[in-house]
Amino acid sequence: MYDVVSDYYGKQLQSSGDLKTDACCDFSTVPQWLKPLLSKIHPEVTARYYGCGLVCPEQLSGCRVLDLGCGTGRDVFALAQMVGDNGAVVGVDMTTEQLRVAEDYQLWHAEQFGFNNVSFIPGKIEQLLSLGLESGSFDIIVSNCVINLSPDKQAVLEGVKQLLKPGGEFYFSDVYCDRRLPTAIRQDPILYGECLGGALYWQDFIDLAKAAGFGDPRLVADRPLAITDDAVMAKVGTAKFFSATYRLFNIDELETACEDYGQAVIYRGGIEHHAQAFSLDKHHSIEAGRVFPVCGNTWRMLQSSRFAPHFEFIGDFTRHYGIFNGCGTDIPFTNENTIGESAPCC
Repeated sequence: MYDVVSDYYGKQLQSSGDLKTDACCDFSTVPQWLKPLLSKIHPEVTARYYGCGLVCPEQLSGCRVLDLGCGTGRDVFALAQMVGDNGAVVGVDMTTEQLRVAEDYQLWHAEQFGFNNVSFIPGKIEQLLSLGLESGSFDIIVSNCVINLSPDKQAVLEGVKQLLKPGGEFYFSDVYCDRRLPTAIRQDPILYGECLGGALYWQDFIDLAKAAGFGDPRLVADRPLAITDDAVMAKVGTAKFFSATYRLFNIDELETACEDYGQAVIYRGGIEHHAQAFSLDKHHSIEAGRVFPVCGNTWRMLQSSRFAPHFEFIGDFTRHYGIFNGCGTDIPFTNENTIGESAPCC
């Protein structure tokens, strides 16, 4: 499928308007604080943006970030502004035409920002450790609608795990399905290029993530994908597709379920753009100054990551109270009609 992906994104698609789904985010729905950063990115870069979500997590100043499948570099150049001149962003992509655009405008963006903190590496995301990247060298790894295009998703997740620092985070958006897709859909070149053919059944993704060492994948945001092409709609039938953003923490102690140890946290504030409340994921919006009961995994995600200085931690792991109330196994996405209009998650 490498040739299919390279041809589709390097030659078939000339702009995001050529896509047959509403995968790309509407600029009007982007958070207000991000719009000034995006406005500094060259139009030639943004015109060939094919992401399906927002991959700009919180608290990035000074961080070292890796973008998998960076394409023309829209997210790289946005993240570069967030990490600042004390941070660094590395982009990896296998599509020559896309990467050439990113490199052509690298110095242009350096003049816009006042610093040059980005670099680009040609290569496959399934072979990260062979690209000269050092194990345990990244605070954050991001990816925007690319993992579904990989023929070896397990290799990608395992490589990510090795490259992250302890407490580091894989924060990424991708396309998922409510079922396992038949071979005809998975091997259709158009459907594959449109990020539908390679979409994982959501539960299979959870299993792959846990097998790679990410004990408790957390869903941040999601939305149903609307298919805008009649021919594509006829091929996929009743299968439902979702754009979803997940965060996976590199914390070995995480358990595979949300266990209750009677713990709580208090958000002290101080995370930029999150003065009143911090949303760790779709189900944890933590108001500032309030005692907030959490499971052991949430406690560790906050305590072992870059977010720790902004929280007070209550309790330990000396006593177990069973499974945390409300920890279910139903489909996690907002399940709406994928044919009608839907609001992007970014």
